[in-house]
Amino acid sequence: MTRLTDATTAVSSAVSDGASLYLGGFTHLIPFALGHEIIRQEYEDLHLIRATPDLVYDRMIAAGCAGKVTFSWAGNPGVGSLRAFRRAVEDEVPKPIEIEEYSHYGLVSRLSAGAEDLPFVPLRSYVGTDFPEHTDAIRTVENPYDEGVDEIAVVPSLKPDVAVVRAQRGDESGNAHLWGISGEIVEAAFAADTVIVSVEEVVDEATIRSDPNRTAIPGNVVDYVVEEPYGSHPSYAQGYYDRDNDAYLEWDEVSQTQAGIEAWLDEWVYGVDDHREYLEKLDTDRLLDLQPDTNYATPVDMGAY
Repeated sequence: MTRLTDATTAVSSAVSDGASLYLGGFTHLIPFALGHEIIRQEYEDLHLIRATPDLVYDRMIAAGCAGKVTFSWAGNPGVGSLRAFRRAVEDEVPKPIEIEEYSHYGLVSRLSAGAEDLPFVPLRSYVGTDFPEHTDAIRTVENPYDEGVDEIAVVPSLKPDVAVVRAQRGDESGNAHLWGISGEIVEAAFAADTVIVSVEEVVDEATIRSDPNRTAIPGNVVDYVVEEPYGSHPSYAQGYYDRDNDAYLEWDEVSQTQAGIEAWLDEWVYGVDDHREYLEKLDTDRLLDLQPDTNYATPVDMGAY
């Protein structure tokens, strides 16, 4: 069954005001194109959830999409602060937001519990930290066994209403190949109620079947497939294009003021119909400079059975 559609249709079908929304991807395969589409459709009061909410959530917060942000570490990677995020928390600009913070492991553990349909999961990484003093959902339970500590921290399962994740390639049914840093992409896809998979390219089923070990996301957990080349720009997609470091530096300047961000959004998000038009506005040489050298993995013989 084909689940292939365009970004506008996928977002309008999956997202609604007030929904809990997880945008996956750690370092690479961040779904910027779909994040911009959510901004374009002007959703409000979203509960944005993400490990390392970087530029994509800074833009969504500045656009007024967020009512709450649950996260683990927030910043402009390698550059500095997320200025829009800070303004919303500290000055309630453009509107106040609620925040809930975890460690990376704590947040990903929540997704894992949601993916496995568990009510909570224990972890030891909060020993000696002040996270429990600031995050009510981090609690302790008594160890029911004789061995080990008497009490251990637990975090509740996380089941977002919608997860938007990326992969390098997938078929029309949603079976997706993923390589490089997988981050929490797989956990988010299995934990969420509705899943949009955005891929660099749609391939035939035979290509997916040729390398089943790379099929990290199976089609039976996917609701919508969107083909979006350069859909992670300015982050990267391993094997397809590199990180646009200049864009992260430029955002630090753009985001100095709310007015600066609004002007940027008017040009690069609201001022284009879709991601294709966004790419057309970029300098061709800029995209060409992001092309990596080839470095093929050694082929393996799967055998014919």
